Amino acid sequence: MELKDKIIVVTGAASGIGRAMALRFAAEGARKVVCADMNLAGAEATASEIGGVAAEVNVARESEIAGLIDRVESEVGPIDLFCSNAGILVAGGAEVKNDDWQRIWEVNVMSHVWAARYLIPRMVERGGGYLLNTASAAGLLNQVGSAPYGVTKHAAVGLAEWLALTHGDQGIKVSVLCPQAVRSEMTRGHEDGVASINGMLEPEVVAEACVQTIRAETFLVLPHPEVLGYMKNKAENYDKWIGGMRKLNRVYGKL
Repeated sequence: MELKDKIIVVTGAASGIGRAMALRFAAEGARKVVCADMNLAGAEATASEIGGVAAEVNVARESEIAGLIDRVESEVGPIDLFCSNAGILVAGGAEVKNDDWQRIWEVNVMSHVWAARYLIPRMVERGGGYLLNTASAAGLLNQVGSAPYGVTKHAAVGLAEWLALTHGDQGIKVSVLCPQAVRSEMTRGHEDGVASINGMLEPEVVAEACVQTIRAETFLVLPHPEVLGYMKNKAENYDKWIGGMRKLNRVYGKL
């Protein structure tokens, strides 16, 4: 899909990957980019740079995602590409409090579910559309030091797969973004963490990878190409791969 003249929504657009996506999509000639974030001032700052539209949205609330989709489609136009990008990190393992597990589940997984729930029927009715869901390399591998992050990102990848195989024949394209470390507020203070082993990318590099993947209409967005090799190693010898991850856990187990 070419992005020129398209109406695009990006959540988490106040900073990091979301901001870089919004700017890059505008540079491709998007008709309008809707910049959504809990941080309205940040969303407005991004939107002002590109002549976009800002929206204050808490993606952990189904009603707010539904309302965002309704407002954009009634006031701006039919959404061609929805980038469900907002996400959070919670460190720890099984001992993490239930409230924190629920919060990260809602942001990292259910926000994608709700976007699909309210948007796919509209897209199908008009012949197609595109969903770009931000997961993580942790969704293909795992996350040393954070069970909630690893688990929810696995779920996000699984959902994207299901949407692609279920709705592909109806014209719905799906891509899932799975980078390792990207310079953002989430990774601030973790510049030497396990996800940075292959280098911490700038958000602009990730946004460019998204543009190229959307243009090619392929499923995986892998700004760190090394991740594909790790996936192959995991599939070829799961026990050996877990052994390697245990070694990483000894060094990086505390986020």
